[in-house]
Amino acid sequence: MERDPARVVAFSDGVLAIAITLLVLEIRPPHDTRHLLHGLATLWPSYLAYGVTFMLIGQVWANHHVMFDHIRSADRVVLFLNTLLLMDIAFLPFAASVLAQAFRDGNGQRTAVVLHGVAFELVAVLFNVIWWYASHDRRLLTTTIDAADVTAIGRRFRLALVWLATGILLGALLPVLGLVVIAAFIPYYWLPIAGEIAKVKRRHGRGSNRHDRGSKT
Repeated sequence: MERDPARVVAFSDGVLAIAITLLVLEIRPPHDTRHLLHGLATLWPSYLAYGVTFMLIGQVWANHHVMFDHIRSADRVVLFLNTLLLMDIAFLPFAASVLAQAFRDGNGQRTAVVLHGVAFELVAVLFNVIWWYASHDRRLLTTTIDAADVTAIGRRFRLALVWLATGILLGALLPVLGLVVIAAFIPYYWLPIAGEIAKVKRRHGRGSNRHDRGSKT
């Protein structure tokens, strides 16, 4: 009996929504309203941590859907791995808070950037493990995805491991540079995966052919 992964996706969406909402709760308004503008300006580390983490979690959400769009069944291994993934995601607001506090105080930036990067590196590791497990011998994949698309998705997930690891290593030496490298991950990973683009084109092409055949009859 195959287990529909729709419930896995719905539950994951809920956890992601909570995590992404908790980020803003870590931004505390200034106590001194007599110098409110200055107080708001000094919160820039919180804005930075919020923006970077929010967009990265958004990428996790988008790519989680990309992955589960092609998984036809979720067995107990997938459920367990996805639970580990959600446990890490629930930790991300704390990592963002530590990052903001370190840059606000001027102490511990290296540790904060490494912690933040490692939290997202673990997300990338779990994405790769889930995708490898589901796609190995196509044990859990739908029949609508071809080998080229499987490879394209896997390649994108593996690149995340290297990219984030680079940011972590640089962050241990130069915190600002490490954070810049991790933040540079954001615009690239919002680009569509090659396999998705190809699938849309093929589907559109088939639709056009059916329309043409219908016009001739």
